[in-house]
Amino acid sequence: MRKLIHILPVMFLALSANAEQVLLKAHGYVDVQQGKLVTPGEILIEDGAIVSINRSSWPDGVETIELGSKILLPGLMDMHVHLDLDFEAANFGIVVTESGSEAALRGAKNAERTLMAGFTTIRNIGQVHPSLDLIDVALARASDEGWIKAPRIIPAGHMITILGGHGDLSMAEGLSEGMLELGPEHGVVSGTDDAIKATRFQIKHGAKVIKIHATAGVLSLEDAVGLQQLSDAEMRAIIEEAERHEIPVAAHAHGTDGIKAAIRAGVSSIEHGSILDDEAIRMMIRNDVFLVPTNGLMDLIDFEKLDPRKRAKAEYVDPLADQSLVAAIKAGVKVALGTDAPLIPHGMNAYEIVKMTERGMSPAEAIRSATTVPAELIGMEKLGEIREGWHADIIAVDSDPLQDIASVQSVTFVMKGGEVMKHAGEE
Repeated sequence: MRKLIHILPVMFLALSANAEQVLLKAHGYVDVQQGKLVTPGEILIEDGAIVSINRSSWPDGVETIELGSKILLPGLMDMHVHLDLDFEAANFGIVVTESGSEAALRGAKNAERTLMAGFTTIRNIGQVHPSLDLIDVALARASDEGWIKAPRIIPAGHMITILGGHGDLSMAEGLSEGMLELGPEHGVVSGTDDAIKATRFQIKHGAKVIKIHATAGVLSLEDAVGLQQLSDAEMRAIIEEAERHEIPVAAHAHGTDGIKAAIRAGVSSIEHGSILDDEAIRMMIRNDVFLVPTNGLMDLIDFEKLDPRKRAKAEYVDPLADQSLVAAIKAGVKVALGTDAPLIPHGMNAYEIVKMTERGMSPAEAIRSATTVPAELIGMEKLGEIREGWHADIIAVDSDPLQDIASVQSVTFVMKGGEVMKHAGEE
């Protein structure tokens, strides 16, 4: 059975440099578990944690941040991000023309955009550059150390895929056969020995989650979108190895058979989950497997600019993915927000929250998909809610998102671990 990741707070919680108290004052805050607005929103912060909420009186002389009519929310979370990529007309050529250092700088830029949008915790669910340096591990450390403005980053290192499969970057556009040779260290495997080696390499170099490609993809050049790629034996080998290190495994999986194979193998989450049948949904519920859909991106992609092979797959998958998500929500599958950024551009991550409400979630459910549910998925306690004793990851929006969910797309204030990262002031 899978094990959730357990991360010591000191690793990922950027605490304030001193123990001085800070008082936030706003019109109200959202109790995400209850799905209700609480007024007022007066929150005392000390040592990166919420000390008290809505007391009758406050200490004299405490530093106060007046947020006026704003509404407070816990910091948002995105469980499916690729920081080292920007998306332009579905051209992935930059992954083989940029160095690892250039990709890290690109990632730092994108991480700051994500943080400024109110996302204080993310999973970088696989770097796309073939550099042996684990770019997202470096970005995670830079965030933890305060070298860059960024969310907490849970890194995956290289995605694990089959030779010639989705994620084999030697097949990037414009590359002829043999120009780029990749192996297990880059996540490209053939057989269980390679699969174990690839897993050990990512973990050795700092990965906190393992990403596998159980099926083919959409925006890649395979002929079919849903066919299983990693074998049952390869997936089991990866998951068994990861479990020994208490590292969870997330599975990119579009097609039904590959989704079921990944669940049977013991993954923690299904990424995309585009073609779910009733049995797959029952299996997810029975095995406590989370769904991380990435449906909003289809609204933003210009299909006309896609390679005809990719376009055909995208047009096939789009309606099926929506049907699958609607069915999963109705059945009670645990759904955690994922954008596949940059397919939803970095900094526009909250667009996916709005789209969740168009696929059957209430505003409160959509907010929980970006707060409490991801916190449960990654096993990080005391994140995802505004509660006494919990970490001070707090954002502010202009209006009550329970009544106007689109307000989550305009974040004016961001606090991560008690540190103010953005303060646009009262407008």
